[in-house]
Order: sequence, then C-alpha cells, then structure tokens
Amino acid sequence: MGVVRFSVVTAFPEYFHAFLNTSIVGKAIKEGKIEVEIVNLRDFAQNSYGQIDDYSYGGGGMVIMPEPLYKALESIKSDKAYVVYPSPQGVILTQDVVEALAAKDHVILICGHYEGIDERFVEKCVDLEISIGDYVLTGGELPAMVIIDAVSRLIPGVVGKKEAVLEDSFYKGMLDYPHYTRPAEWNGIQVPEELTSGDHERTARWRMRQAALRTLSRRPDLLPRAGIRPYLSRGIYVMLVHHPVLNKNDEVVTSAVTGLDLHDISRSCMTYGVDKFLVITPLKSQRDMIHKITAHWERASKEGLNPMRSEALNLVKTFNSIEFAIMWIKRREKEKPFIVATTAKKRKGAIPWLELKRTILEQDAPLCLVFGTSWGLADEIFNQVDAVLDPILGGYGEYNHLSVRSAVAVALDRFFGSR
Repeated sequence: MGVVRFSVVTAFPEYFHAFLNTSIVGKAIKEGKIEVEIVNLRDFAQNSYGQIDDYSYGGGGMVIMPEPLYKALESIKSDKAYVVYPSPQGVILTQDVVEALAAKDHVILICGHYEGIDERFVEKCVDLEISIGDYVLTGGELPAMVIIDAVSRLIPGVVGKKEAVLEDSFYKGMLDYPHYTRPAEWNGIQVPEELTSGDHERTARWRMRQAALRTLSRRPDLLPRAGIRPYLSRGIYVMLVHHPVLNKNDEVVTSAVTGLDLHDISRSCMTYGVDKFLVITPLKSQRDMIHKITAHWERASKEGLNPMRSEALNLVKTFNSIEFAIMWIKRREKEKPFIVATTAKKRKGAIPWLELKRTILEQDAPLCLVFGTSWGLADEIFNQVDAVLDPILGGYGEYNHLSVRSAVAVALDRFFGSR
C-alpha cells in the first residue's frame, strides 16, 4: 500500500491545525506516510464577499451552493480520487467502510455546514455519503477528522505495532478486551490475576474471553460479522456421518465416502480453524480407502507436491460410529462437547444460526458440528444432540439441496468467518 492522500474541502480550515500537527496523525504526516491537503472553500466563492451559501429553496436555513464546491473539487481532483461527503444521510461509518477507504489512493472529503450542501452537487460529484452516528453536528469537519484518523491507523507504519491495530475493537468484529496499568491495586480494585501472573498464554486466553463477554453484553449486534474462532478456548470438530443416514425413501442406510467430500471439507476445516474432521463409517473398506487417500497426499507432500493439501487432509480422522467419535472428543478435551446437528429439513426446536453462534460463544465448550450425507441424518441422531441448527436457506424459494461440501463451508463461514 502506497501513501494515502487526503484532500479536505472546508469553509473553516482553522479547525484542522491542531489535529494535523499532533499525535499519531501529525507524526504520520511528518514521516510521509499520509498526505493531507486542506482546501479553503471560500477561495472559490461566488463574489468578492466570499459568499459560498444561500437560502434553501422552499424555506429553511442556509445551504452551501454547488458552484464553489464544484470549482474547489475540480482544482484538486485526480484520476483516482474518491469523493466522500460526511452527512447524516450517509451509510454508517464501520470498520468495513474504513478498510475500503484505506485501499483508495486519494480520498476527498467535502465538509458541509449549515443545512448541508446542494443536492445537485451530491448527485453529480459524490461517490459516498458517510455518517459517523445518528446525531447532528454543526459541520462536516469533525467527521472528516474521524475518517482521516480511522483510515490512517490501517496504513502500515502509522501505528507502531501491527498487533495493536489487529486487536482494536471492531477490527475482527468484536469489542476490545479491558486494559489495566500500574498500580496493581487502585482504590481497593485489583488488576485481574491473569494479567499479573507472567503466564503469557493465560493472559491471552483471559483477554480473548473478556472480549467475547464484553461483546455479548454490550454489542451483541456485532456478532453476525464477527469470526468467533479466536475467542473460543476449546476444540472445534466437524463430523461427517455416513451411518446412520437416510435414503430418499427415508430408510436408514450407509452411504459411500467420496474423495471430493474429503478434499473439500478438509480444506474448509483448515481455513476456518477446525481442530479435526471426523468421518463416520462402519465399513472397514471405506475407512481403508480414506487412509489410502490421506497417505497418498502425505507422500506427495514429502516430494514437494501440494503440501497444503496434505496439511488439510491431516485433519481427517475416521471412526466406525458416532458414539466412539464423541468419546474420543471427550477424552481429548476432558469435557463433554456441545453437539450440534445440521439438517436441510425444517425440524421443531431448531435454532437460528445467529442464536446458536451466541450460545457457542457464551458456553465456550468443545463444539462438534454434525453433518449428514445422502438424504440427511437419521432421526435417532437428533435425540442425542444438544442443539439442531436451522436449515441453510438461500432466500429464494424453498430449494436448499446443497451438497454437504457446500453446507459445511456455509456453516463454518457463518460461525467462524470474519465479516
């Protein structure tokens, strides 16, 4: 990423003097990591009186006229310029919007004042209107500063440590954890023991857990876009069941293992931080075939051929029954896993994915997501699980006959994908 250039069009350039010469933004400008140009709108006034505004048609307050804005914009606009107008009518400024702006070469910020700016200028020249919240300010200068500050933090070298940016509130879709400094006791309140123990792993676990609990209690609305895997301290398991499953006549059968399922699901598991991909089949011949496939890619990896495929397939572990697989997880985690069955059919008591995501984060228990092959899991399995996930629906009609590979990828992305 190169130097990001900001241009600010404002009738009140004096607003920006202290902001651009102090703290992190001021340092970034001096070091040439960002460029900020302040353009005085009054230099493009309609007359010698410096007029830039007039009365609103239909009654109301003063509105900034389009011609001074247009002339100011034309004087600074580059081929790659992206024009932003801070406005109460704009999209809410979120970390996603900030990251999109950070990818631009030249961001032009148009600061309104009074009742705003002429709508014709907005229609003709503005790429995006942005609101920093549901309240009204006297002008666009403060929002422009907020946007510059938020974008600047993402530019390499502006903030000293990259980790500081990655751990910020909202960057990963979650709130930040609480912070403490010396003294260790203040007004009878102790710094949490986890932070003074000297155990870095224990400290990291505590911070992630506190971030999760804080998000759940204060901003649960953030959960849809948050990848929660880093905030879970226990293992995550995907189980692919080949018996007992149903055929199209609702008869209990054993389905065949396919190499395509093994390859695609193992790669999805690797991508989203799943600990193990458990494949259930009572047929020894099928388990032998799975071992043959994984062994082939392990040999290929040693010869330098597609080592990432071998790493993903290394997550595969076979069992002859669901019961044995659950027992293995319990021994590994020293705790009973929270078992979630998936289905393509409507079932009474099934839980919407967002509510289940909240439950998973609250419990922080080992998690096992169970997927069926053929025409779905046999009914007996649903009596043995802790929760059933609502079917995946595309939002267009009732058709939802996804391959199990697709269903696993969608489910993992909803729970563990970031934004």
